[in-house]
Amino acid sequence: MSSPHAWQKSTFSGGDQSEACVELALATAAMRIGESDHPTTHLTTTPAPLQALLATLKAGPLGRR
Repeated sequence: MSSPHAWQKSTFSGGDQSEACVELALATAAMRIGESDHPTTHLTTTPAPLQALLATLKAGPLGRR
């Protein structure tokens, strides 16, 4: 059994006190991303692919910057 991760709620999870949020946890050489509505489902990635994804999302439709 793996050890539990220390999850941190994203500061951009909305202004209210709802339980719906994105949570991040550091794992050995990786980052884990979870969503509170699905607490047993996690995405595991490393910083470089996550940074590329966030840059793409920030660029908006059709990659506009």
